[in-house]
Parts: sequence; C-alpha cells; structure tokens
Amino acid sequence: MISVLICDDSLVARKQVAKCLPQDWDVAIYFAKNGKEAIAALVEGKGQILLLDLNMPVMDGYETLKAIKKQQLLTKTIVVSGDIQPEAKARVLALGAVDFIQKPVSSGELAAVLRKHNVLALAEEFTTKGLDEALRDCYQEVTNVAMGQAGDHLARIMNVFVKLPIPNVNLIEVSELHMMLSDIELHEQTSGVCQGFLGDGISGEALCILSDSSFGDVAKILNIKEDVDDQLQLEILMDVASILIGSCLAGFAKQLDMQFRQGHPIVLGQHQSVEDLIKANKGNWRKTLAIELSYGLEGYNVQCDLILLFTEDSLETLNSKLAHWLED
Repeated sequence: MISVLICDDSLVARKQVAKCLPQDWDVAIYFAKNGKEAIAALVEGKGQILLLDLNMPVMDGYETLKAIKKQQLLTKTIVVSGDIQPEAKARVLALGAVDFIQKPVSSGELAAVLRKHNVLALAEEFTTKGLDEALRDCYQEVTNVAMGQAGDHLARIMNVFVKLPIPNVNLIEVSELHMMLSDIELHEQTSGVCQGFLGDGISGEALCILSDSSFGDVAKILNIKEDVDDQLQLEILMDVASILIGSCLAGFAKQLDMQFRQGHPIVLGQHQSVEDLIKANKGNWRKTLAIELSYGLEGYNVQCDLILLFTEDSLETLNSKLAHWLED
C-alpha cells in the first residue's frame, strides 16, 4: 500500500486534494496542517508521496522542503499551491520538489503529474524492496564497526580527533544519491574519487567526496607549507580516500567473513557541486544500497563524505551473510 501525506493548513483544501487522488489506488492517506506536523509524519514513514502547500503557519512549504533535505527523508514531494509566481516554482524545484501544481487541483491534472514522475511505481518498489528496520539496523551496526576502524586509522595518521557519524543507510535510485549528502551545503564546491570493489557475489563502488573548503585545514594538519594548488589538492584527496575506503572496506569485509578486491581509484571531478559531481557519473550506477558516512575533524573545518554503493544484485548475498544477526 502507498502512503500519501497531504499537508495544507486549510481543511477544505486537504479534503479537495484527497478527493482528486486516483480512485483505483490502494493508498493510506494522512493529513498535516503545517510543515512541522508533516515532518513528524514523514519521520514515522507516513508519506511516500507528499502533496505540499506553500503558505502555512508554524512551518511553511519552503521550510518543509529544506527540513526534508536536511533530515534525508525519503519522499516524493509535489507542491500544490496558489502561488503561481515563476520564482515560487523555481524555488521549490531547487529545494527538491519533483513538480508544482496550481490550486485548485483537478483529479486529471494530479493523475497526469503522478504518471509523469512514475511515483506510483517508485512507491511500490520501495515498499516491496526497501529495507525493513531490523535489516537496516544490521547494516548500521556493521558499518559502525567498519567506520570506527577507518576513523581510528585516519586519527593516528593525522594526529587529530575524528568525529564519527551515524551511518545513513538507504535503498535508493542513483538519481536520489545527491539528496543523501545533506551535510554538504548546496553552494559548496567539492572534489571526488571513486573506487570499485568486488568479492564473493558482492560488488559496488566507494565514493570519497571532500569539500573544497576543507583542503586548507587538511594541508595544515599534514604540515604542508607549499601553495595548495589543484594538483596538490588532488594528491590530498587521493590520500584521504585511500585511508578511508581501504580501512572501511576491510572492516566491512571482515565482519562478513570475506575479502574485497579493490580497483584503481578514479577521479570523479574537482571543484564541482555535489549534484554535478553525481550527475556527471550517474550512468555508472543503478538502483543501489547506499551507506553514507560523513566524517569531520574536531577543531578543523574539514568535511569528508564516504559513500559505499552496493549493487542491487549484491543484496541477496549481503542479506544472507547478515541473516545470523537477526536470529533470536
């Protein structure tokens, strides 16, 4: 069953939008009177599809979209608003909405937009193939151990305290990958490296993305005196990626009682936005199990994201190896 969340401060508007949903859809409909209530519902898993008004008290639609992105909540948002300014539409699309419908909405127009973005199929696929909470916990615990080893390795080499993140685990479409990287500001320029890995029925790629603003402090930590030009930045990026990817994959593989063979690192790009960095390379990936780790160094302006992408074909083997974690 698909869950649809309708968020509007007007009771009349909420009922009108609900009546416009396709009658033959097997849906669970939830309501919210403002963005704050909507975010609480999304956290509870109520809203694979969000139909969102813009002008509301407490938390408006713009603030809601920002919160969705910040908290990495998986939902497809369609804005339904009477604000027909071109700038309003441009802003909500930039904040992650998939489309914009003018009020009052009609059943035909809403159905057309839902078909256009294939949200019904995506919602069904997420329901049938998504990760249940017990399995997600397994992946997070395995990753916790692996990232701890990688953080310890980095801390010893750089003689700093590494702030370990909470792993973010999701089964996503690659087009949604940039939305996971919420800790990197939209305006931030980044540089990235990708390295493939393979072993015993499991394959994937590891991405290491470093904010350009981090290079200055990393150079200080490493006591680099010369000017940090593009070539030196690339060398720093490759060194950090080698440490984090190698250590994290080793820790992950050890817990699964296997070994990964790593390919040669490939530069994804330098001085690009996260979205552009992913967009330029998304043809290399498909639907994927994505595990994001956002590292920071205490006392320094350093932001580094490590993302492990496991192919969909690897899930059966991964889930099998983790099955004993779920046994009573």
